[in-house]
Amino acid sequence: MSRARCERCQRPQSHCLCALIPSLPSRTKVLILQHPSEVDHALNTARLAALGLQQAQLVVGEVFDDLAAWLNHPGYQARLLFPGEEAEVISHNADDIQPWLLVVPDGTWRKARKLLHLNPLLASLPRVTLAPGATSRYRLRKAPAPGALSTLEAITQALETLESPQSFAPLLAPFERLIEGQIEAMGAETFSRNHER
Repeated sequence: MSRARCERCQRPQSHCLCALIPSLPSRTKVLILQHPSEVDHALNTARLAALGLQQAQLVVGEVFDDLAAWLNHPGYQARLLFPGEEAEVISHNADDIQPWLLVVPDGTWRKARKLLHLNPLLASLPRVTLAPGATSRYRLRKAPAPGALSTLEAITQALETLESPQSFAPLLAPFERLIEGQIEAMGAETFSRNHER
């Protein structure tokens, strides 16, 4: 018998995060393209980002036939948040007249690259990346590379940079609680043995 789930945050009712999820406005629109393998993941940070931002949309799939329509927001410049040789480091630009539509693939690095491969329009977007040196709060996963962040952390950092001085830190409150809950469930000893460095 499965536990009752909150329809909004998809967490068990006893661990509902909705009270911690903000409703933040932003000048930037965020389109999160989530690989299907991430949907039922216990730490679905893309869902938390979509719930916490008024200007965010979460779409699940591998091939996005409607991508051209989703990218067509008059007055917005579409940018793909994904590293690469030609990716420009995100910086605050108060003189930028057109706000961004920030497109964020969500999945493991392998799955995110697959989304780009299966959707040539996505791969053709101008790429942007985060400034180096960020440290993930995702204490349950070993980062595949220095500076690797969860989807929620990457979106938060991107918005903090683009829309400075506005703070998007409240997005991280349900994420922190989610991590703490997972650590509590596994026990401090198991966490210490398998995750602390």
